Amino acid sequence: MNQFPTKCPICASQRLVVTKFHCPDCESTIEGHFAPVASPFPNLSEEQLEFVKTFVRCEGKLNRLEVELGLSYPTLRNRLLDVIHALGYEPSKEEERPKGISEAERRRILNELDKGNITAEQAMKALKNN
Repeated sequence: MNQFPTKCPICASQRLVVTKFHCPDCESTIEGHFAPVASPFPNLSEEQLEFVKTFVRCEGKLNRLEVELGLSYPTLRNRLLDVIHALGYEPSKEEERPKGISEAERRRILNELDKGNITAEQAMKALKNN
């Protein structure tokens, strides 16, 4: 689904009004004048937003996130780095991802690790060799 625009695409006014909501499941439509609620993090995907909400609920403690989400520490760190990059920030030098590995390949390796198809040692080796 498209992101809600933050300004009018015609005149660039930032005063937009929502006039209709529609539920595709029950075909209900609500009409009126509603103030739009723009996301405070428009650059984040739904998955990243859910991660941020859970991160805040767990007070930023990755060990609690491990339990809550059932993910390994390296996967959580990489998801946090993804959010940091999506927000336009750069982590400190020692936390940067290895150069030369594509995002898709990195995710594939981490997904294999999450599924238990490879060990942490194999994942580290694969991430370092790329």
